Amino acid sequence: MGDFQDKAEGLAGKAKEAVGDVTDNQDLENEGKTDQVKSDIKEKVTEAGEAIKDKANEVLGSFKKD
Repeated sequence: MGDFQDKAEGLAGKAKEAVGDVTDNQDLENEGKTDQVKSDIKEKVTEAGEAIKDKANEVLGSFKKD
């Protein structure tokens, strides 16, 4: 579920950035950009965790074959 929430946070950040740009609200625009960066970082951490799990399962599977 975290992946969906991360994407939603990124989309909300884009919306904040757009509204901030249109209304000339630099604080809101910056907040939107920050939300997008946080979302990207969370997604990368999730992807890295999945890759580690996959590799660990691969290694454990190779031990079971012996």
